[in-house]
Amino acid sequence: MTDPNRPSAEILAILEARHSNPFGFLGKQPSELGVIVRTFQPKAHAVKLLARDGSASWPMQRVHHHGFFECLIPTEAKNVDFTSLSYDLELATFEGEMTRISDPYSFGPVLGDQDIYFFREGTHQRLWDCLGARLRTMEGITGASFAVWAPNAQRVSVVGDFNDWDGRRHPMRLRIEGGLWEIFLPGITELTHYKFEVLAADGGLQLKSDPMAFFGQHGTQTASLVFDLNRYSWGDQEWMQKRAATNLYNTPMSVYEVHLGSWKRIPEEGNRSKSYRELADDLIPYVKSMNFTHIELMPVSEHPFDGSWGYQVTGYFAPTSRFGNPDEFREFVDRCHQAGIGVLLDWVPGHFPKDAFGLAKFDGTALYEHADPRQGEHQDWGTLIFNYGRPEVKNFLIANALFWLDQYHIDGLRVDAVASMLYLDYSRKPWAWVPNKYGGRENLEAIDLMRDLNRICYEKHPGTTIIAEESTAWPGVSKPTDIGGLGFGFKWNMGWMNDSLSYIEEDPIHRKYHHGDATFSMLYAYDENFVLVLSHDEVVHGKGSMIQKMPGDRWQKFANLRMFYAWMWAHPGKKLIFMGCEFAQWQEWGYERSLDWHLFMGEEHASMQKLIKDLNWLYQTRPAMHALDHESGGFRWLDASDGENSIFAFMRMAPDGDKVYCIINATPVPRKGYRVGVAEPGSYRELINTDSPGYSGSGMTNPLPMPAGQVEWQGQPWSILIELPPLGAVWLGR
Repeated sequence: MTDPNRPSAEILAILEARHSNPFGFLGKQPSELGVIVRTFQPKAHAVKLLARDGSASWPMQRVHHHGFFECLIPTEAKNVDFTSLSYDLELATFEGEMTRISDPYSFGPVLGDQDIYFFREGTHQRLWDCLGARLRTMEGITGASFAVWAPNAQRVSVVGDFNDWDGRRHPMRLRIEGGLWEIFLPGITELTHYKFEVLAADGGLQLKSDPMAFFGQHGTQTASLVFDLNRYSWGDQEWMQKRAATNLYNTPMSVYEVHLGSWKRIPEEGNRSKSYRELADDLIPYVKSMNFTHIELMPVSEHPFDGSWGYQVTGYFAPTSRFGNPDEFREFVDRCHQAGIGVLLDWVPGHFPKDAFGLAKFDGTALYEHADPRQGEHQDWGTLIFNYGRPEVKNFLIANALFWLDQYHIDGLRVDAVASMLYLDYSRKPWAWVPNKYGGRENLEAIDLMRDLNRICYEKHPGTTIIAEESTAWPGVSKPTDIGGLGFGFKWNMGWMNDSLSYIEEDPIHRKYHHGDATFSMLYAYDENFVLVLSHDEVVHGKGSMIQKMPGDRWQKFANLRMFYAWMWAHPGKKLIFMGCEFAQWQEWGYERSLDWHLFMGEEHASMQKLIKDLNWLYQTRPAMHALDHESGGFRWLDASDGENSIFAFMRMAPDGDKVYCIINATPVPRKGYRVGVAEPGSYRELINTDSPGYSGSGMTNPLPMPAGQVEWQGQPWSILIELPPLGAVWLGR
C-alpha cells in the first residue's frame, strides 16, 4: 500500500459504480506524501504511468484484484512539476498486448462557466456546441467530450463499444451548479456507439440515448453515434443569400408534403425505402418538374417506431439513420436548394414518447416532462408533455429549432400540434387538468416558449419561416409578438380544409344547401397568414384518399377533384398537398408501402398530375395569384351568392395590375353563355380549364380570343360570355 491514508471505501464505490465524484478520487490527486494517481483498468494486469513529455515513468501498484491501480509520486521526485504533470498510461493486458492511452481523469472541465450559466438561464442558443458528444482536442489529445443534463442522478457514466458498455469505467464529473455531467474521453473517434448509464435518483439503473446526439440508431437498436458536423461543405450560398432577402408573404409557396420512407420504395430490393441520396436523385427532379416551390418533410428527427410517422421523437438533434447519415441528409437539403426548392421540416415540441431509452424520467425524476400526469401526459396519445416552464427544457427546444435552421439550412419549421400546447385542458376530462395561475385554461409557459422561439428564429435566420399547425380560433397565431401575437409566420388553415372537404364530399345535387360552407373561409381569410392544406392527416385512418372522397361515378370523381384543386389554388393563401394526392392515388396512404406509381398507366391520373403542374406554374407566374395572398386587396367576389346553381366567381389581383378571374361550377350541369364581369376591356383567354381534353375532361372549353363587351356585370364595367363546364373550374386572364 503506497498511501496509508488510502480510503478503501472509495475504491469500492468506484468498483460498484456508485461513486458520485470520480474526479475527486481518480486521476491525479494531492497527498501529504506527494501526488497519487489512480486508475481503474479491469482488463490490465499491469499499468505504468508515463509522463507525456517522456521525462519519467513509474510502475503503478495493483491495489484491488478487479483492476484498480495507483501510483504515489513522492514529493522529492526529481524533474517533476506536480501542478502541471501531464501523463499517459501504458497498459499490459492479460492477452499480452501493450496499449498506451491518455487518462480521462487527467483532463480539466469540459464546459465553460458561461455555457452553464446560459443553459441554467434558458438562453444558450448554440447548445449543440457544448452538450452531447463532440469531437474535439484537449491538451493536444484528440477524442470526444460528453456532457448531459441529469441534475438528480446519483451517478452518470458514458458507456459504449469502447469500454464494453461497463458503467464502472467512465463515470462523469458533476458540474453541480448546472446539474450537468461531463467528461473528455481521449481516442474516441467518429461513429463510436455510446449511451449514458444513469444511476437514477431512486437508485434504479437505466441506459439512456444522448438527448443531444447528432446521429443514432433506430428501432430496437438505440445507441447514439458520435458524428462530426464540421466536415460538410455546402454549395447553396446563392440560395441562402436570396432567402435572407425574400419576403415570403408576397411570393409563391406551393408545398409538396412528403413521407420519405414511403414516397417511392424499391420492390426488387425487399421493398426498402430510398436513401437520402437516392431521394435527391429522384424526388428533387420530380418536385422541380411539378413546379412546387417547397418540400415539407414529415419529421426526420430520429424515432424508433415507423408507425409514428416520425411524430414520436427520441433524437431531436439527429436526422433518422433510416435513410443515411447526417451529412447525406445535408446533401439532400443542399441539392434541393441548388435546384431552387425550399425545405420545410415538421418539428414536434408538443410531446415525446415514453420509451425507456429516451427523455422520459431521464434522471429518475420528471426532468423534461411534468411530474403531474394532469400536466405531463397526453392520455390520448400515450406520450409525455414537455415542462415548458423549466428554463433548461425551454432552452433544449429553442436550441433544437435553431439547430435545424443553422446546421441543416432548413428553410422553415412546421410546428406540430400547437393547439395541444396552447390549452391545458386539451383533449382532457374536466377533472384531468390543472388551471394556470389565473385560473384559466391557457398554457402560459407554452405561450412564452412559442413567442420566444419565433422571435429568436426570425432574428437569427431571416428569410426562414415557422408555421403553426393550429386547429382552434386562438387569435393572433401569425401576428407579431410585439402586438400580442404568437409570432408564427403562417398558420395552417384547418377551418378551410374542414369546410371545403365537407362541401366537396356532398353530392352536387345537395351542394346548394351548403353554399355557405364554401364561402365562409373568406370571412376570416386575412385574420392570419394562412396555408391551405390537404395534408397526410386527410388521407389516413379510414378518411379515404382525395379521389375516394369525391361523389359520383368515376368521371365525376375525377372532374370533382380537378375542379376542387383549381379552386384551392385560386383561393388566397399558400398551398400544401400531400404526396400521391397530385395524381389521385386511389388507396389511402400507408407508411409501410410505396405510393401507387403504377397508376400512371392510366390517363386520368397522369392528367391530374399535369393539372397540378400547370396550377403551380400559373400560381408562380401570375402575380395576381400570390402577391396579395394575405391582404384583402388581392381578392374580390364577383358572385358569392349563386347557391341555387352552386357557382362561385371571384377575381384575384396584384399591385402591378395583373388580374385573374376564377369561376367554379360545382354541379355537373354545363352553363352555356355564362357572363363574367371583368374590370378592363380587351381580349381574354383561358389560363386553366379543368374540363380540357388535356386533363381528361369532356372538352367544354372556350376559344380564343374572348373579347370583353361594355356590359356591366357582377359589379364590373365590362363582361364576357363563356362556356362554364360541368364540375369545372375556369381561370381567365389577359
